[in-house]
Amino acid sequence: MFEVAGVAIFALTGALVAARKGMDPFGFILLATVTGVGGGTLRDILLGRGIFWVRDPSDVIACTVVALGAWALAYVRPGVLEGWAGRKLLIWADAAGLSLFAVVGTLKGLDAAAPVLSAVALGAMTATFGGILRDILAGDRPIVLWSRDFYVTAATAGAAMTALLVGLGLSAPVVMLGGLAAGFGLRAGSLLFGWSFPSLPRKTPD
Repeated sequence: MFEVAGVAIFALTGALVAARKGMDPFGFILLATVTGVGGGTLRDILLGRGIFWVRDPSDVIACTVVALGAWALAYVRPGVLEGWAGRKLLIWADAAGLSLFAVVGTLKGLDAAAPVLSAVALGAMTATFGGILRDILAGDRPIVLWSRDFYVTAATAGAAMTALLVGLGLSAPVVMLGGLAAGFGLRAGSLLFGWSFPSLPRKTPD
């Protein structure tokens, strides 16, 4: 359930970017699908297991439905997904997808008997790789390369909290909620309050 939710939310972010770029329905579907399944695809390749959407295309179908729904809304109400509200929706949907996929990716890694640190890395990659592909295909600079906001850091925090709670033997709902709270909380704090790492000092001219 969590993976499907993460796929749908990340697919929505891809569709929102497609709307901002004025793409056709196939562009919406491409960006939504790549964003929705990109991180999980990388995770499954690294784990050497069958890729989830190849085994079961329901996630690709979900991405397509989300994409076409967003395209229809953008067609009926031009500009509704491109203004201030659209940008806000993109940012917060991305934060929600990030935290969901950090938890799911970590759990998938632990289930595959990956070492804890490897599972955390898999969680962070699952959470961020789809967004990187989305931005590259849309001709944008990936957010992880230009923003000082907590992004990969938030994903890693969610993944690490998930692994910690699993190691403590807590129940699945507690693990899920704890990982989500850590990832989404750090990302939300960065967006709302400007939490970030300090800028590197610049060398003053001689």
